[in-house]
Amino acid sequence: MRCEISQTFYFDAAHTLKRELEAEASRRIHGHTYNAEVFLTGQPDPHTGMVMDLGLVRSEIELLRQQLDHHLLDEVAGLGPPTLENLCRYIFQQLQPRLPALSSVRVWRASIGDGCRLSK
Repeated sequence: MRCEISQTFYFDAAHTLKRELEAEASRRIHGHTYNAEVFLTGQPDPHTGMVMDLGLVRSEIELLRQQLDHHLLDEVAGLGPPTLENLCRYIFQQLQPRLPALSSVRVWRASIGDGCRLSK
């Protein structure tokens, strides 16, 4: 039996973005509340009954969250252009070494209805 568990979190951050549409507003520094969800997939441990202890997942997320929350995303090393796609990739790459059961990452901005999901 395989199970998928998840944990959501959010962070507030600013960024700029060079793009063709909505170009003027996107190039100015502006901010969003980003919601994110990480998914871990695996077989529950026969002794604990868990794929992974969600307390451990939350502590790893908090370390990552400190790198993003109230930061200018343009300055986050290794992120690249601060798109939803790159945020998913960055979160996955940062968490995967410590959460080997990580199977996908979802990032969305509820206020404007857009999002991205990256799966392994």
